Amino acid sequence: MNEINLKPIGFVKSNVKEPRFGSFANEVSEVILNEEFTDALNGIDDYSHVIIVYWMDKVKKHVITHKPQGNPNVPVVGIFSCRCPARPNPIAITTVKLLGREGNKITVKGLDVLDNTPVIDIKPYWPVYDKVEGEKIPEWVNELDL
Repeated sequence: MNEINLKPIGFVKSNVKEPRFGSFANEVSEVILNEEFTDALNGIDDYSHVIIVYWMDKVKKHVITHKPQGNPNVPVVGIFSCRCPARPNPIAITTVKLLGREGNKITVKGLDVLDNTPVIDIKPYWPVYDKVEGEKIPEWVNELDL
């Protein structure tokens, strides 16, 4: 299989400096794009939510199985069955509330990343593609500190 090369389009400016469990729902961050991508944000103001795609660059290992949050009430599951960052490719996505745009910077609420995390894409939230109905999740997810 061919190698894939990605180039960050920008980075996150956040008050979160260390990894932690728990809610990021009220965390306000800035996504600052490289100047060459400023015009790529044109029209973004018309959306209430966007999806941030980022590279968890501070993750130094990957695992195949994992006990989410080390919680004794949770089973060991495959890495593709949980949200642990120790993935073969540390790509992650978060849907966030868009608070505003200024030039090459957007301000968002609810982004669960560390300061200086590289951003690899931004997509508008479209319910027709992104909203699900009748979702099913394992009971153990309710045991996590979310």
